[in-house]
Amino acid sequence: MTEAVPMAVNMNGLTEFFISALELPNSNGSTQLKYPSDSTDFTKVDPSRAFISKVRRLIVKVGTAVVTRSDGRLALGRLGALCEQLKELNTLGYEVILVTSGAVGLGRQRLGYRRVANSSFSDLQKPQGELDGKACASVGQGSLMALYDTMFSQLDVTSSQLLVTDGLFRDAGFRKQLTDTVHSLLELRVIPIFNENDAVSTRKAPYEDSSGIFWDNDSLAGLLALELKADLLVLLSDVEGLYSGPPSDPKSKLIHTYVKEKHQEEITFGDKSRLGRGGMTAKVNAAVCAAYAGTPVVITSGYATDNIIRVLQGEKIGTVFHKDAHLWSTVKEVSAHEMAVSARDSSRRLQALDSDERRKIMLAIADALEENESMIRAENEADVAEAELAGLEKSLVSRLTLKPEKIYRLASSMRMLADMQEPIGQILKKTELADKLILEKISCPLGVVLVIFESRPDALVQIAALAIRSGNGLLLKGGKEAKRSNAVLHKIITSAIPENVGEKLIGLVTSREEIPDLLKLDDVIDLVVPRGSNKLVSQIKESTKIPVLGHADGICHVYVDKSANIEMAKQIVRDAKIDYPAACNAMETLLVHKDLTQNGGIRELMAELRKEGVQLYGGPRARGLLNIPETRSFHHEYSSLACTVEIVDDVFAAIDHIHKHGSAHTDCIVTEDSEAAATFLRQVDSAAVFHNASTRFCDGARFGLGAEVGISTSRIHVRGPVGVEGLLTNRWILRGSGHVVNGDRGITYTHKELPLNA
Repeated sequence: MTEAVPMAVNMNGLTEFFISALELPNSNGSTQLKYPSDSTDFTKVDPSRAFISKVRRLIVKVGTAVVTRSDGRLALGRLGALCEQLKELNTLGYEVILVTSGAVGLGRQRLGYRRVANSSFSDLQKPQGELDGKACASVGQGSLMALYDTMFSQLDVTSSQLLVTDGLFRDAGFRKQLTDTVHSLLELRVIPIFNENDAVSTRKAPYEDSSGIFWDNDSLAGLLALELKADLLVLLSDVEGLYSGPPSDPKSKLIHTYVKEKHQEEITFGDKSRLGRGGMTAKVNAAVCAAYAGTPVVITSGYATDNIIRVLQGEKIGTVFHKDAHLWSTVKEVSAHEMAVSARDSSRRLQALDSDERRKIMLAIADALEENESMIRAENEADVAEAELAGLEKSLVSRLTLKPEKIYRLASSMRMLADMQEPIGQILKKTELADKLILEKISCPLGVVLVIFESRPDALVQIAALAIRSGNGLLLKGGKEAKRSNAVLHKIITSAIPENVGEKLIGLVTSREEIPDLLKLDDVIDLVVPRGSNKLVSQIKESTKIPVLGHADGICHVYVDKSANIEMAKQIVRDAKIDYPAACNAMETLLVHKDLTQNGGIRELMAELRKEGVQLYGGPRARGLLNIPETRSFHHEYSSLACTVEIVDDVFAAIDHIHKHGSAHTDCIVTEDSEAAATFLRQVDSAAVFHNASTRFCDGARFGLGAEVGISTSRIHVRGPVGVEGLLTNRWILRGSGHVVNGDRGITYTHKELPLNA
């Protein structure tokens, strides 16, 4: 530990003023926030965010590191997102007050440019002195406010400027007038914007002098929160919140709730702000004082475009400071690392069981699913009702729905997996290295798998079944639309796991804010499997060092050759597109041999698709000939009733097109020409390649795998639908009789392959 929270350093003026000088009660008055009892379901109510429902007036403080870019210029994108959030809150009836930094930095930039413009070449060769901080503040303040005024005006919001210095707050008359003015502005739906007036501050070294009632905009925001009776103070930083150590350290953990008694001596701070006077130390000082005087505080990232909105929606982001935080100990925060380690420990106990014991666990889970069908349906119906109320697409609601027959199918799949050949400890290869020195290659679990999946609760059961059968620990994060269904299924499954293994074998991640922490755990988690949109898969791949198994796109092709049976082709093309348009194995591009434009075959195929309501888009050759709109890109996944059509010269042109524009997922040829089929099957480099069969067959259950974790387009480890085998790796077992290497003297290598059952 290099630095603890310096509660006694430079805090006397602020602390005394916060606690004693401000005698008016906080806007929460004497009303005590009531938190749930021990029996409350904390998946539905988190006490660390319960106070959010009472927020009506909030202060948002944005720091220099958020307002400016690394080169010192204004971060216009972040400022725009900030103003849009404040406008939305203003529209929703919240009373919003902004405290902003950035004036000095902006002024320094402008004055620096002016000095260069007015200097001769010889002047520029001389050492340049530091610009006066107060002059920078004076120039920058006007520019900063002009920018805010312009941005808010574009959003049809009125803002106002209030410049203050710390000495003014000693005057009770000033404080009353300030309060009255702000109340008048808020009643008119005006957003007051505060900043310390550094240009006339009496401090001689504004970046070092920490005397007075407040000394930076963090402490000013804390002071205003109490004086103006705010219900919440949000401090926007350049990191997600308060960490146990420097945020760049992979071992640092985000602290969701700050408890002074616990964290004051545990936290290590990084550097101060790169541009401003504060940094995390200043924010924590201000947050602790404001929170313990009655105003809850949240420190969160100002780089995200919607974090203020998410805070007010009760999401568990950032770090909360609250005077009653020490009373929330009934909710034990299990860190991402603890969850992953527990899953690994449980998986090792699972692997220690014999095959029949593991089989009995799966059969017990199957029975529990059927026995609790009514409870599963009740929770699922609540999810479905909420989804319909939110206006989700019918296809998404359909995926979310768990009907009785689907629940029984899940139980049946669980039993089928239980009766499969034991996958763990199978001898894959056996070799005699030398006399009485036998080497075996055997199958074993990967370890701990993190699966992030869509709002499809049946996927949770399938993935859990595969993990148990393969002996892996599992962490699951499902879509928020299925939160009740996922919670009840997780409870039923883990309740059926015996104590000698432990219910922590399968962990359910309930907040997306925990995902970044999990993705850092490359020392504990062995594989990440993201299921969902290509955006999700791409983001996960960019955010972790852990191997990722999945596909970023599902751009599947059907090529109809000149020798195809048109009636068969029509059936395959129709099924590949309309059976489930949103699936990753649905056809997105139809390639047609040029001869079919002469004999009318392509017209029949198009008519078949149009009859089902499919919107057709053409490539350069098809759009003019067929009079259809041009596609935006061949590398496009519609995931809807739409597809691209293009004309190619032959099977080789089709293969080239697929390699150039496809995603190596699933591709199909429809032809009666066995030579063309063989060429296509041999040369198309995709995870699954079909002849005269719909791309929709690329599925773990349809392949007889029992279930699938997902579909992989990776060329390492496993490709295509990932079943039990895809969650296994191998290790080497060597049995000798006192053998030693000794420079390979006295040993004769035989390297003889042995029968596996020998």
